[in-house]
Amino acid sequence: MRLNGWDWMVLALYGLVCVAVGLAVTRRASSGRAEFFLSGRRLSWWLLGVSLVATTFSTDTPNLVTDLVRTGGVSQNWVWWAFAITGICTVFFYAKLWRRSAALTDIAFYEIRYSGKPAAFLRGFRAIYLGVFFNVMIMASVNLSATKIAGVMLGWDRRTAVLVGGAVTVVYAASSGLSGVVLTDFVQFAIAMVGAVLAAVIALRLPQVGGLSGLFHHPAVAGRLSLLPDFSDWRTAAAVFIVPLAVQWWSTWYPGAEPGGGGYVAQRMLAARNERDAMRTTLLFNVLHYGMRPWPWIVVALASLIIYPDLASIGAAFPHIDKAIVRHDLAYSAMLIYLPHGLLGLMVASLAAAYMSTISTHLNWGASYAVEDCYRRFIAPDKAERHYVTIGRIVTVFLIALACVVSLWLQHSSQAFQILLQIGAGTGLIFLLRWFWWRINAWSEIAGMVISFLVALYFQFVHTALGFAPLDTTVELVIGVAITTVGWLIVTFATPPTDRATLQAFYDRIRPMGPGWRAAVRTQPGHPGESLSAAFLCWFLGVAVIYAALFGTGYLLYGKLLPAIVCLVAAAVAAWGLFRTMPRVGFAAESQVRIARVPHPWGINRAAPLLGHAHRG
Repeated sequence: MRLNGWDWMVLALYGLVCVAVGLAVTRRASSGRAEFFLSGRRLSWWLLGVSLVATTFSTDTPNLVTDLVRTGGVSQNWVWWAFAITGICTVFFYAKLWRRSAALTDIAFYEIRYSGKPAAFLRGFRAIYLGVFFNVMIMASVNLSATKIAGVMLGWDRRTAVLVGGAVTVVYAASSGLSGVVLTDFVQFAIAMVGAVLAAVIALRLPQVGGLSGLFHHPAVAGRLSLLPDFSDWRTAAAVFIVPLAVQWWSTWYPGAEPGGGGYVAQRMLAARNERDAMRTTLLFNVLHYGMRPWPWIVVALASLIIYPDLASIGAAFPHIDKAIVRHDLAYSAMLIYLPHGLLGLMVASLAAAYMSTISTHLNWGASYAVEDCYRRFIAPDKAERHYVTIGRIVTVFLIALACVVSLWLQHSSQAFQILLQIGAGTGLIFLLRWFWWRINAWSEIAGMVISFLVALYFQFVHTALGFAPLDTTVELVIGVAITTVGWLIVTFATPPTDRATLQAFYDRIRPMGPGWRAAVRTQPGHPGESLSAAFLCWFLGVAVIYAALFGTGYLLYGKLLPAIVCLVAAAVAAWGLFRTMPRVGFAAESQVRIARVPHPWGINRAAPLLGHAHRG
């Protein structure tokens, strides 16, 4: 297929808007590290929340959803829907704690919480391990999906797609810092969401599909609509529902759904003006990401089963596509050829927006680790602020180049998803407990990281080489969680705890709730009005809002009015209870944050927090 003049006009307008936004904040981003990586901690919570949604609204996300739906039905999405439990837990237990740390990156947490050479090693190693290795794997997966879309819609080969996409994105990501990333994210999310809805509408209007009724009654689709797995098939139910809800959400580190928060989610919490805004940011992100956004992708994926019933039909429709990447996730891109011109340009722009929003965030986030937690901490600690911004821009270019190379090795979206899940298996509990239990130390995290990585390598390369039968990925995940958890617990009790002075300083700064610090430090009363029971209730209600809204929307589309009404009413009641209970979760006194009036080029939240000595580190 080829774009016509109208399509290229839409794409050109979108590109001009993104470049203009990036250039508007380039000068401000060059002023220092806090500005380049945290936008001076002055952006609105809703803007930060939408930025997170845009970041996770990537080209690989609809491809992954399509892969899951085509291979196992709608219920397969529980492998990522389960992470909503993690996300809401972060909202009500960890968002305010991250903001109290006042760190520049979440990796800086290690030398606030732990002490000595193990803490310094952990900070430097994790900066490279996450900022480069994990980050590149994620961006490579996004690039892979972009190559499939570009191959279908533009006729580009894989190398052309990754070079063009990476080059365009790195221009504004390297120049404008987090401000440019967040502001363009807002524009990109609006375009991407409109594009996703239009793709679903056009798919339903195809004569082969015949609208919602025709779609849901078609023999190729009717057996794949259940929102819950078939529990008579214990193996499948365990893989897609039981293990994700019972084990995966708390045990596995996965970007964007880290237990306790981390990565670019922590970056947005740290960039918030105060604790309340940090919580609002992550709540908005989780509700939009899990509760409201999946259905346009699912509708397109289901419709693709009618248009392209198998891989052979996809390959026959696009003979120029590299056969190595013709997988079920390609079906989403294949459905987009039916859009009329004009809308086709908008759809390409929406997919470009989804791609750029994700890549730009990962570039800025990864560069913040490499510069703040490795280069500045260990190599050049006393340079001028503008020097670190320059290094950050150089690292940004390096990261996108490496991601482009790795993306040429991957073949389908779920491949990277499973690799990342297995590598992080068993480490999640450490990230949950380290805020509330004094006995966790740097060696706990080092052990968890090393053991989980070795277990992942074993299952990926050694297990079958030794002659053993391949295991299901679910079994591998559970075994990895068990081995890693036992391993890091043994190491924790076999190594000395963090020194008392560091523990006391951390406790005094963060003031975590619960009894987990009483044996090690001089505890003090918590912040006035802070309630542990209210946090647990908000966690339950937040999860109820998401799943009730998700199910209610699905049943409404399916034409099942009664269960739709029940679920949507339950979502509304849970939302009412949530907003009534949220004030009792508690925050540090607002007087702890002095607000300076700082002009912002976009007029967004001109208040910027000045945190004094707490801002350093």
